[in-house]
Amino acid sequence: QVPLVESGGGLVQPGGSLRLSCAASRINFSSYTMAWYRQAPGKQRELVAAVGRSGRADYTDSVKGRFTISRDNAKNMVFLQMDSLKPEDTAVYSCNGQNMYNRAVYWGQGTQVTVSS
Repeated sequence: QVPLVESGGGLVQPGGSLRLSCAASRINFSSYTMAWYRQAPGKQRELVAAVGRSGRADYTDSVKGRFTISRDNAKNMVFLQMDSLKPEDTAVYSCNGQNMYNRAVYWGQGTQVTVSS
């Protein structure tokens, strides 16, 4: 069983919304900074948003005001609420966890998000 498993991707029309979820297992979740990355075809993987243990969040400029990252430390889950989606948001979105103490890193398998009419 992999430590991080994403769900919630799919096809949505421009302007629509999707909510991605990432469930963590077998790790001390509260010790991890959690993040969402994305990779579009022919492009490098980019950091979309990250959230620390306390809930402090950071976003890449292109998603500010549209995406919201959050975490539930009691349920070992991290979420990415994506609103006002644009075609350029189309990518494979991957959940990432980095241990704040020993720098161990885990990745989920990725989930496809397609924004198209």
